[in-house]
Amino acid sequence: MNEEFDRSEGDVNLGDRRRVWQNQELDDNTRELLAEDARWFLHQSMSTPCLNALTAAQGAWLTDTAGRRILDFHGNSLHQVGYGHPKVMAAMHRTLAELPFSPRRYTNRPAIELARRLCTAAPIDEAKLLFAPGGTAAIGMALKLARVVTGRFKTLSMWDSFHGASLDAISVGGEAVFRKGIGPLLPGAEHVPPCDPGQCAFGCGGQCALRCVDYIDYCLKKEGDVAAVIVETVRCTDVQIPPPEYYRRLRDICTRHGALLILDEIPIALGRTGTLFAIEHYGIEPDMLVIGKGLGGGSMPLAALITHARFDVAQHISLGHYTHEKNPVACAAGLAVLEVIEEEGLLARSRSLGAASLQQLQQLAAECPVIAEVRGLGLLLAIELRDHGERAAADVAEAVLYRCLSAGLSFKIGQGNVLVLAPPLNILEDDLWWALGCIETALRAETNS
Repeated sequence: MNEEFDRSEGDVNLGDRRRVWQNQELDDNTRELLAEDARWFLHQSMSTPCLNALTAAQGAWLTDTAGRRILDFHGNSLHQVGYGHPKVMAAMHRTLAELPFSPRRYTNRPAIELARRLCTAAPIDEAKLLFAPGGTAAIGMALKLARVVTGRFKTLSMWDSFHGASLDAISVGGEAVFRKGIGPLLPGAEHVPPCDPGQCAFGCGGQCALRCVDYIDYCLKKEGDVAAVIVETVRCTDVQIPPPEYYRRLRDICTRHGALLILDEIPIALGRTGTLFAIEHYGIEPDMLVIGKGLGGGSMPLAALITHARFDVAQHISLGHYTHEKNPVACAAGLAVLEVIEEEGLLARSRSLGAASLQQLQQLAAECPVIAEVRGLGLLLAIELRDHGERAAADVAEAVLYRCLSAGLSFKIGQGNVLVLAPPLNILEDDLWWALGCIETALRAETNS
């Protein structure tokens, strides 16, 4: 294996195992298309050169150029209602025919109605919002607004976190694959260890004693002028789920030190964890909530910054000013997503199927020595692997991924050794159980190899 590549996000696009898999699995037509893609797109880690080429995406399934169907448990975390949901597509088609665009200085009914629905549903009293064409841009708006509201510029965020790939987002993010070698980042972007009971930097030994929160209290006291603490409510890259007391204490700490609490739920809001917003599991009110990905219905780029109406104090500047900030087609898709979640009971479905899946994975973990831990909240699931014999956990994880890809299942690897499973919330149960069986078969094969 090529160890020079950062494998914290798994499935490195220049790794040896990918080349072997492509040589075995892809036909000449696909190889030709991938070569053309590599010819015209700038190369970047985890993106180009590409793994495969697609011709269709419907429901929970992708179809590649060779006609092979792939059950998608990755989906860039945006397919909560699947791909091409009829209600979402109908709303987009209808709006596209009538109002394909809304220029700046004008508004439109889909944008207003989606804003109303999100603000009234969010766990923020008297909320207002801004839309953006992507989660990274929405994070940028949150950072700017925090500076205006507090008169401060410093931030405190977590190592290993991901908030987007722009310069401001990687400044508050904590993954080396996005930050390494880039040079000076935003001033005042300080970092602390995340809540990670299994590998606690403060020695909690697997049972979180909230020492990480106490350290945030210490840092805010010492800094004295931090504008905001930025946290992924549940870290999506490896599904780290803080204990109930974590956010209650963090909320109190931020309030006491005058720092805003910004929660990043870009990949996990809209039912992924079994509630519309993940912070509902914790019963606290953030100062800002950033969502995205699934808001566009698996088709349109759309994100939102939701915050208190009392923070509507930046009329003198442009926080976003994005060309597509009130795109009527994207907003129509977002409205349809909320309707699908409600009409199809997807929040309850996420909780019930997630609990059943977690129980099945826990049984597997008891029998499979390479599994260190399984975690889950709703239909956001993780299988963390440990070193096995002479094999590193990251190598086993990647081998399992490619076995599953050959069988027709796609998922993400996080932090190098965590299999992250995020199926659509309306996935057919037979497809879900088949996928878990596929993973079990691959894990057993790699454990015994």
